[in-house]
Amino acid sequence: MAVGEVEDEVAGAAEAAVATAEAAGVRYPVAPGYRVNVRSGPGTQYRIVKVLPYDARVPINCQCPGTTVSGPYGTTNLWSNIGNGQFVSDAYIRTGSDGYVAVRCA
Repeated sequence: MAVGEVEDEVAGAAEAAVATAEAAGVRYPVAPGYRVNVRSGPGTQYRIVKVLPYDARVPINCQCPGTTVSGPYGTTNLWSNIGNGQFVSDAYIRTGSDGYVAVRCA
């Protein structure tokens, strides 16, 4: 499966979870002092779609495994979907947990 196909599949599967998380209004802080890359899929090989500003807070719609990343909150392969086609490594989001805090992205 090509990267573009995977991006479409992951984005489509996460779409329903996006509405649920946004409705709940829960937002998690991004590590202070970091401008974090938001990628089109759960890994560093996916394209950067935007960069979060300092002190951003993000919803977590669903989570899935991807590229292992080291950051201020440890080393993990867990990626959080923060919007349609938008993923951030959990190593940069303070969730208070080393594991899943949301449903798995389908």
